[in-house]
Amino acid sequence: MEFKRVVVTGLGALTPIGNTVSEYWNGLINGVSGAALIKSFDTEKFKTKFACEVKNFDADGFLGRKDARKLDPFVQYALFSTEEAVQDAGLDFSKLDTNRIGVIWGAGIGGLKTFLDEVMNFAKGDGSPRFNPFFIPKMIADIAPGHISIKYGLRGPNFTTVSACASSNNSLIDSFNYIRLGKANMFISGGSEAIINEAGIGGFNAMHALSTRNDDPATASRPFDLDRDGFVAGEGAGTIILEELEHAKARGAKIYAEMIGGGMSADAYHMTAPHPDGLGAASVMRAALEDANLTPADIDYVNVHGTSTPIGDPQEIKAIHDVFGDDIYRINISSTKSMTGHLLGAAGAVEAIASILALKNGIIPPTINHFTDDPAFDPKINFTFNTAQKRDVKIVQSNGFGFGGHNASVIFKKYED
Repeated sequence: MEFKRVVVTGLGALTPIGNTVSEYWNGLINGVSGAALIKSFDTEKFKTKFACEVKNFDADGFLGRKDARKLDPFVQYALFSTEEAVQDAGLDFSKLDTNRIGVIWGAGIGGLKTFLDEVMNFAKGDGSPRFNPFFIPKMIADIAPGHISIKYGLRGPNFTTVSACASSNNSLIDSFNYIRLGKANMFISGGSEAIINEAGIGGFNAMHALSTRNDDPATASRPFDLDRDGFVAGEGAGTIILEELEHAKARGAKIYAEMIGGGMSADAYHMTAPHPDGLGAASVMRAALEDANLTPADIDYVNVHGTSTPIGDPQEIKAIHDVFGDDIYRINISSTKSMTGHLLGAAGAVEAIASILALKNGIIPPTINHFTDDPAFDPKINFTFNTAQKRDVKIVQSNGFGFGGHNASVIFKKYED
Protein backbone atom coordinates (compact mmCIF):
# COMPACT_ATOMS: atom_id res chain seq x y z
CA MET A 1 0.00 0.00 0.00
CA GLU A 2 1.03 3.61 -0.50
CA PHE A 3 1.60 5.53 2.70
CA LYS A 4 -0.04 8.91 3.29
CA ARG A 5 2.31 11.83 3.85
CA VAL A 6 2.35 13.37 7.33
CA VAL A 7 3.11 17.03 8.03
CA VAL A 8 3.48 19.28 11.07
CA THR A 9 0.89 22.07 11.13
CA GLY A 10 0.98 23.35 14.71
CA LEU A 11 3.36 23.70 17.66
CA GLY A 12 2.94 24.50 21.34
CA ALA A 13 5.50 24.63 24.15
CA LEU A 14 5.72 25.26 27.87
CA THR A 15 9.35 24.96 28.95
CA PRO A 16 11.82 26.13 31.59
CA ILE A 17 13.17 28.68 29.10
CA GLY A 18 9.91 29.96 27.64
CA ASN A 19 6.15 29.55 27.96
CA THR A 20 5.43 29.79 24.23
CA VAL A 21 7.11 28.35 21.15
CA SER A 22 8.65 31.70 20.23
CA GLU A 23 9.99 32.25 23.76
CA TYR A 24 11.35 28.71 23.82
CA TRP A 25 13.08 29.12 20.47
CA ASN A 26 14.58 32.47 21.43
CA GLY A 27 15.89 30.89 24.61
CA LEU A 28 17.44 28.04 22.64
CA ILE A 29 19.26 30.06 20.03
CA ASN A 30 20.51 32.51 22.65
CA GLY A 31 21.85 29.76 24.89
CA VAL A 32 19.67 30.49 27.91
CA SER A 33 19.88 28.13 30.89
CA GLY A 34 16.61 27.25 32.60
CA ALA A 35 18.29 25.92 35.74
CA ALA A 36 17.96 27.70 39.08
CA LEU A 37 17.42 26.93 42.75
CA ILE A 38 14.10 25.15 43.29
CA LYS A 39 11.25 27.36 44.47
CA SER A 40 8.41 24.86 44.71
CA PHE A 41 9.57 23.08 47.90
CA ASP A 42 12.16 23.31 50.67
CA THR A 43 15.36 21.63 49.46
CA GLU A 44 17.45 22.14 52.61
CA LYS A 45 17.97 18.41 53.21
CA PHE A 46 18.23 17.38 49.54
CA LYS A 47 21.47 16.59 47.71
CA THR A 48 20.27 18.53 44.67
CA LYS A 49 18.71 21.91 45.33
CA PHE A 50 18.07 23.10 41.77
CA ALA A 51 16.16 22.16 38.64
CA CYS A 52 14.74 23.57 35.44
CA GLU A 53 11.31 24.64 36.65
CA VAL A 54 8.58 26.20 34.53
CA LYS A 55 8.42 29.89 35.42
CA ASN A 56 5.49 32.32 35.68
CA PHE A 57 2.90 29.68 34.82
CA ASP A 58 -0.54 30.69 36.12
CA ALA A 59 -2.72 27.59 36.14
CA ASP A 60 -5.60 29.39 37.86
CA GLY A 61 -5.53 32.16 35.27
CA PHE A 62 -5.48 29.67 32.40
CA LEU A 63 -7.97 27.11 33.70
CA GLY A 64 -9.83 28.84 36.49
CA ARG A 65 -9.11 27.98 40.13
CA LYS A 66 -11.83 25.34 40.42
CA ASP A 67 -10.75 23.37 37.35
CA ALA A 68 -7.03 23.78 38.05
CA ARG A 69 -7.47 22.07 41.43
CA LYS A 70 -8.83 18.98 39.66
CA LEU A 71 -5.72 18.56 37.49
CA ASP A 72 -2.18 17.48 38.27
CA PRO A 73 0.46 19.89 36.96
CA PHE A 74 1.45 17.48 34.17
CA VAL A 75 -2.11 17.75 32.81
CA GLN A 76 -2.21 21.52 33.28
CA TYR A 77 0.99 21.75 31.25
CA ALA A 78 -0.42 19.47 28.54
CA LEU A 79 -3.57 21.55 28.13
CA PHE A 80 -1.59 24.80 28.05
CA SER A 81 0.85 23.76 25.32
CA THR A 82 -1.95 22.14 23.34
CA GLU A 83 -4.02 25.30 23.31
CA GLU A 84 -1.09 27.14 21.75
CA ALA A 85 -0.65 24.41 19.13
CA VAL A 86 -4.37 24.37 18.27
CA GLN A 87 -4.37 28.13 17.81
CA ASP A 88 -1.11 27.99 15.86
CA ALA A 89 -2.58 25.38 13.50
CA GLY A 90 -5.71 27.50 12.94
CA LEU A 91 -7.98 24.60 13.90
CA ASP A 92 -11.76 24.99 13.95
CA PHE A 93 -12.91 21.56 15.06
CA SER A 94 -16.54 22.36 14.23
CA LYS A 95 -15.54 22.20 10.56
CA LEU A 96 -13.57 18.93 10.84
CA ASP A 97 -14.44 15.26 11.27
CA THR A 98 -13.52 14.86 14.92
CA ASN A 99 -14.00 11.08 14.69
CA ARG A 100 -10.77 11.05 12.67
CA ILE A 101 -8.76 13.31 14.98
CA GLY A 102 -7.02 11.66 17.92
CA VAL A 103 -4.70 12.39 20.82
CA ILE A 104 -1.62 10.30 21.61
CA TRP A 105 0.39 11.69 24.48
CA GLY A 106 3.64 10.80 26.22
CA ALA A 107 4.28 10.79 29.98
CA GLY A 108 7.05 8.95 31.73
CA ILE A 109 5.59 9.16 35.23
CA GLY A 110 2.33 11.12 35.23
CA GLY A 111 0.76 12.67 38.32
CA LEU A 112 3.61 12.29 40.78
CA LYS A 113 2.72 15.47 42.72
CA THR A 114 -0.84 14.25 43.22
CA PHE A 115 0.35 10.84 44.39
CA LEU A 116 2.86 12.40 46.79
CA ASP A 117 0.34 14.82 48.30
CA GLU A 118 -2.33 12.17 48.84
CA VAL A 119 0.00 9.61 50.40
CA MET A 120 1.60 12.21 52.66
CA ASN A 121 -1.82 13.40 53.83
CA PHE A 122 -2.82 9.80 54.56
CA ALA A 123 0.39 9.18 56.50
CA LYS A 124 -0.27 12.22 58.67
CA GLY A 125 -3.76 11.03 59.55
CA ASP A 126 -5.13 8.41 61.92
CA GLY A 127 -5.21 5.63 59.35
CA SER A 128 -8.66 6.43 58.07
CA PRO A 129 -8.69 6.29 54.24
CA ARG A 130 -9.60 9.92 53.59
CA PHE A 131 -8.52 10.40 49.99
CA ASN A 132 -9.54 13.13 47.57
CA PRO A 133 -12.08 11.75 45.08
CA PHE A 134 -9.92 13.24 42.32
CA PHE A 135 -6.83 11.33 43.53
CA ILE A 136 -6.89 8.53 40.95
CA PRO A 137 -8.18 10.50 37.92
CA LYS A 138 -5.64 13.27 38.64
CA MET A 139 -2.73 10.86 38.93
CA ILE A 140 -3.07 8.28 36.16
CA ALA A 141 -0.70 8.77 33.23
CA ASP A 142 -3.40 8.40 30.57
CA ILE A 143 -5.49 11.31 31.83
CA ALA A 144 -3.72 14.08 29.87
CA PRO A 145 -4.92 12.93 26.41
CA GLY A 146 -8.30 12.24 27.98
CA HIS A 147 -8.64 15.86 29.05
CA ILE A 148 -7.37 17.12 25.70
CA SER A 149 -9.97 15.06 23.84
CA ILE A 150 -12.73 16.22 26.19
CA LYS A 151 -11.80 19.89 25.76
CA TYR A 152 -11.88 19.77 21.96
CA GLY A 153 -14.39 16.97 21.38
CA LEU A 154 -11.94 14.66 19.61
CA ARG A 155 -13.18 11.06 19.22
CA GLY A 156 -10.30 9.44 17.35
CA PRO A 157 -7.68 7.12 18.94
CA ASN A 158 -6.72 8.31 22.40
CA PHE A 159 -4.02 6.92 24.69
CA THR A 160 -0.73 7.55 26.47
CA THR A 161 2.63 6.08 25.58
CA VAL A 162 4.82 5.33 28.59
CA SER A 163 8.46 4.51 27.85
CA ALA A 164 10.25 6.72 30.36
CA CYS A 165 12.28 9.39 28.57
CA ALA A 166 11.36 8.02 25.13
CA SER A 167 7.64 8.45 25.82
CA SER A 168 6.81 11.44 23.65
CA ASN A 169 8.97 10.23 20.77
CA ASN A 170 6.87 7.07 20.92
CA SER A 171 3.70 9.18 20.93
CA LEU A 172 4.88 10.96 17.77
CA ILE A 173 5.73 7.68 16.05
CA ASP A 174 2.37 6.12 16.91
CA SER A 175 0.53 9.21 15.65
CA PHE A 176 2.64 9.23 12.48
CA ASN A 177 1.85 5.59 11.79
CA TYR A 178 -1.91 5.94 12.31
CA ILE A 179 -2.02 8.84 9.87
CA ARG A 180 0.18 7.37 7.16
CA LEU A 181 -1.85 4.14 7.28
CA GLY A 182 -5.02 6.14 6.67
CA LYS A 183 -6.52 5.44 10.11
CA ALA A 184 -6.86 9.11 11.06
CA ASN A 185 -6.55 12.59 9.57
CA MET A 186 -4.82 14.35 12.46
CA PHE A 187 -3.31 13.84 15.87
CA ILE A 188 -2.54 16.11 18.76
CA SER A 189 0.68 14.53 19.98
CA GLY A 190 3.52 15.30 22.35
CA GLY A 191 4.19 14.89 26.04
CA SER A 192 4.25 16.49 29.46
CA GLU A 193 5.94 15.90 32.80
CA ALA A 194 5.97 17.50 36.26
CA ILE A 195 8.32 15.75 38.66
CA ILE A 196 10.04 18.65 40.39
CA ASN A 197 8.84 17.82 43.89
CA GLU A 198 10.18 16.01 46.94
CA ALA A 199 9.54 12.54 45.50
CA GLY A 200 10.95 13.28 42.05
CA ILE A 201 14.13 15.00 43.15
CA GLY A 202 14.63 12.68 46.12
CA GLY A 203 14.10 9.59 44.00
CA PHE A 204 16.53 10.58 41.28
CA ASN A 205 19.05 11.70 43.94
CA ALA A 206 18.86 8.24 45.49
CA MET A 207 19.91 6.82 42.11
CA HIS A 208 22.83 9.29 41.89
CA ALA A 209 21.35 10.39 38.54
CA LEU A 210 21.14 14.15 39.16
CA SER A 211 23.84 16.79 39.08
CA THR A 212 24.68 18.15 42.52
CA ARG A 213 26.35 21.34 41.30
CA ASN A 214 24.41 23.45 43.80
CA ASP A 215 26.98 26.25 43.73
CA ASP A 216 26.34 26.94 40.03
CA PRO A 217 22.97 25.60 38.85
CA ALA A 218 22.92 27.54 35.59
CA THR A 219 25.92 25.61 34.26
CA ALA A 220 25.07 22.23 35.81
CA SER A 221 23.70 20.62 32.64
CA ARG A 222 26.95 19.97 30.73
CA PRO A 223 26.45 17.38 27.99
CA PHE A 224 29.78 16.11 26.64
CA ASP A 225 31.84 18.21 29.04
CA LEU A 226 34.59 16.48 30.98
CA ASP A 227 33.12 17.60 34.31
CA ARG A 228 29.48 16.59 33.73
CA ASP A 229 28.04 14.99 36.86
CA GLY A 230 24.44 14.04 36.07
CA PHE A 231 21.30 15.39 34.49
CA VAL A 232 19.23 18.37 35.62
CA ALA A 233 15.53 17.68 36.16
CA GLY A 234 13.15 19.69 33.99
CA GLU A 235 9.40 20.03 33.58
CA GLY A 236 6.92 21.25 30.99
CA ALA A 237 5.13 20.14 27.84
CA GLY A 238 5.39 20.13 24.08
CA THR A 239 2.56 19.68 21.57
CA ILE A 240 2.87 18.89 17.88
CA ILE A 241 -0.07 18.77 15.48
CA LEU A 242 0.54 15.99 12.96
CA GLU A 243 -1.77 15.96 9.94
CA GLU A 244 -2.26 14.06 6.71
CA LEU A 245 -0.90 16.22 3.90
CA GLU A 246 -3.99 16.44 1.71
CA HIS A 247 -6.17 17.17 4.74
CA ALA A 248 -3.81 20.00 5.71
CA LYS A 249 -3.76 21.42 2.20
CA ALA A 250 -7.55 21.26 1.91
CA ARG A 251 -7.98 23.53 4.91
CA GLY A 252 -5.16 25.86 3.88
CA ALA A 253 -2.87 25.01 6.79
CA LYS A 254 0.65 26.33 7.10
CA ILE A 255 3.19 23.52 7.12
CA TYR A 256 6.30 23.58 9.30
CA ALA A 257 7.88 20.32 8.16
CA GLU A 258 7.18 16.77 7.09
CA MET A 259 7.63 13.79 9.40
CA ILE A 260 9.17 11.00 7.36
CA GLY A 261 10.32 8.30 9.75
CA GLY A 262 10.53 6.83 13.20
CA GLY A 263 12.42 3.97 14.78
CA MET A 264 12.07 2.02 18.03
CA SER A 265 14.34 -0.47 19.77
CA ALA A 266 15.29 -1.93 23.14
CA ASP A 267 18.70 -2.18 24.77
CA ALA A 268 17.69 -5.45 26.48
CA TYR A 269 20.57 -4.81 28.85
CA HIS A 270 19.93 -3.05 32.19
CA MET A 271 17.18 -1.41 34.22
CA THR A 272 18.70 2.08 34.03
CA ALA A 273 22.10 2.00 32.28
CA PRO A 274 22.35 2.15 28.49
CA HIS A 275 24.14 -0.63 26.66
CA PRO A 276 27.90 -0.02 27.03
CA ASP A 277 28.45 -0.37 23.29
CA GLY A 278 25.45 1.79 22.37
CA LEU A 279 23.79 -1.12 20.56
CA GLY A 280 20.21 -0.05 21.24
CA ALA A 281 20.92 3.56 20.32
CA ALA A 282 22.60 2.54 17.06
CA SER A 283 19.76 0.14 16.27
CA VAL A 284 17.05 2.76 16.76
CA MET A 285 18.81 5.35 14.58
CA ARG A 286 19.25 2.78 11.81
CA ALA A 287 15.58 1.79 12.14
CA ALA A 288 14.46 5.41 11.79
CA LEU A 289 16.71 5.96 8.76
CA GLU A 290 15.41 2.79 7.13
CA ASP A 291 11.81 3.80 7.82
CA ALA A 292 12.45 7.18 6.18
CA ASN A 293 14.30 5.54 3.27
CA LEU A 294 17.40 7.58 4.05
CA THR A 295 21.11 7.03 4.57
CA PRO A 296 23.24 8.80 7.20
CA ALA A 297 24.53 11.06 4.42
CA ASP A 298 21.05 12.64 4.23
CA ILE A 299 21.00 13.90 7.84
CA ASP A 300 22.14 17.45 8.62
CA TYR A 301 21.48 17.68 12.35
CA VAL A 302 20.97 15.24 15.22
CA ASN A 303 19.30 16.53 18.37
CA VAL A 304 20.80 13.99 20.72
CA HIS A 305 19.41 12.57 23.95
CA GLY A 306 22.55 14.02 25.59
CA THR A 307 21.53 14.13 29.25
CA SER A 308 24.89 15.20 30.76
CA THR A 309 25.53 11.88 32.50
CA PRO A 310 29.03 10.37 32.66
CA ILE A 311 27.87 7.05 31.16
CA GLY A 312 25.09 7.99 28.75
CA ASP A 313 26.76 10.71 26.69
CA PRO A 314 29.74 8.63 25.45
CA GLN A 315 27.55 5.67 24.55
CA GLU A 316 25.23 7.80 22.42
CA ILE A 317 28.16 9.32 20.54
CA LYS A 318 29.66 5.88 20.02
CA ALA A 319 26.33 4.79 18.54
CA ILE A 320 26.19 7.82 16.22
CA HIS A 321 29.76 7.11 15.11
CA ASP A 322 28.85 3.48 14.41
CA VAL A 323 25.81 4.50 12.33
CA PHE A 324 27.17 7.58 10.57
CA GLY A 325 30.80 6.66 10.06
CA ASP A 326 32.73 9.62 8.67
CA ASP A 327 29.43 11.50 8.16
CA ILE A 328 29.56 12.25 11.87
CA TYR A 329 32.07 15.00 11.03
CA ARG A 330 29.70 16.60 8.52
CA ILE A 331 26.60 16.89 10.72
CA ASN A 332 25.78 19.18 13.61
CA ILE A 333 25.07 17.57 16.96
CA SER A 334 23.59 19.36 19.93
CA SER A 335 21.85 18.68 23.21
CA THR A 336 19.14 21.18 24.03
CA LYS A 337 18.91 19.56 27.48
CA SER A 338 21.89 21.75 28.31
CA MET A 339 19.30 24.56 28.42
CA THR A 340 15.98 22.96 29.32
CA GLY A 341 17.19 20.20 31.58
CA HIS A 342 15.70 16.76 31.13
CA LEU A 343 11.91 16.83 30.75
CA LEU A 344 11.66 13.02 30.93
CA GLY A 345 8.38 12.03 29.22
CA ALA A 346 8.12 15.47 27.60
CA ALA A 347 11.73 15.55 26.37
CA GLY A 348 11.07 14.02 22.96
CA ALA A 349 8.30 16.48 22.17
CA VAL A 350 10.14 19.66 23.14
CA GLU A 351 13.28 18.42 21.38
CA ALA A 352 11.29 17.53 18.25
CA ILE A 353 10.00 21.11 18.29
CA ALA A 354 13.59 22.37 18.52
CA SER A 355 14.51 20.14 15.57
CA ILE A 356 11.54 21.32 13.48
CA LEU A 357 12.42 24.96 14.17
CA ALA A 358 16.04 24.29 13.23
CA LEU A 359 14.70 23.11 9.86
CA LYS A 360 12.43 26.10 9.49
CA ASN A 361 14.93 28.76 10.55
CA GLY A 362 18.25 27.32 9.39
CA ILE A 363 19.80 27.62 12.86
CA ILE A 364 21.23 24.83 15.03
CA PRO A 365 20.61 25.38 18.76
CA PRO A 366 23.80 25.06 20.81
CA THR A 367 25.02 22.71 23.50
CA ILE A 368 25.78 25.24 26.22
CA ASN A 369 27.91 24.94 29.35
CA HIS A 370 30.94 23.47 27.63
CA PHE A 371 34.10 24.34 29.49
CA THR A 372 36.51 21.41 29.27
CA ASP A 373 36.98 18.96 26.41
CA ASP A 374 36.53 15.31 27.29
CA PRO A 375 39.18 13.16 25.61
CA ALA A 376 36.53 10.45 25.23
CA PHE A 377 35.06 12.47 22.35
CA ASP A 378 36.65 13.03 18.94
CA PRO A 379 37.47 16.77 18.77
CA LYS A 380 36.49 16.82 15.07
CA ILE A 381 32.83 16.22 15.96
CA ASN A 382 30.74 19.40 15.81
CA PHE A 383 28.81 19.47 19.09
CA THR A 384 27.68 23.07 18.39
CA PHE A 385 29.24 24.11 21.68
CA ASN A 386 28.04 27.29 23.38
CA THR A 387 26.86 29.22 20.30
CA ALA A 388 24.06 28.56 17.81
CA GLN A 389 25.21 27.98 14.23
CA LYS A 390 23.53 28.94 10.98
CA ARG A 391 23.17 26.10 8.50
CA ASP A 392 20.95 25.06 5.63
CA VAL A 393 19.09 22.24 7.37
CA LYS A 394 17.04 19.88 5.23
CA ILE A 395 16.65 16.77 7.40
CA VAL A 396 16.90 16.32 11.19
CA GLN A 397 16.91 13.34 13.51
CA SER A 398 15.99 13.50 17.21
CA ASN A 399 16.79 10.75 19.72
CA GLY A 400 15.16 9.72 22.98
CA PHE A 401 16.25 6.93 25.34
CA GLY A 402 14.56 5.82 28.56
CA PHE A 403 15.08 3.73 31.68
CA GLY A 404 14.22 0.15 30.88
CA GLY A 405 16.22 0.33 27.67
CA HIS A 406 13.51 2.04 25.60
CA ASN A 407 14.78 3.88 22.51
CA ALA A 408 12.84 5.97 19.99
CA SER A 409 14.13 8.21 17.20
CA VAL A 410 12.17 10.52 14.88
CA ILE A 411 13.06 12.19 11.58
CA PHE A 412 11.68 15.36 10.00
CA LYS A 413 12.48 17.06 6.69
CA LYS A 414 11.78 20.35 5.01
CA TYR A 415 8.38 20.22 3.37
CA GLU A 416 8.32 20.15 -0.42
CA ASP A 417 5.01 19.93 -2.28
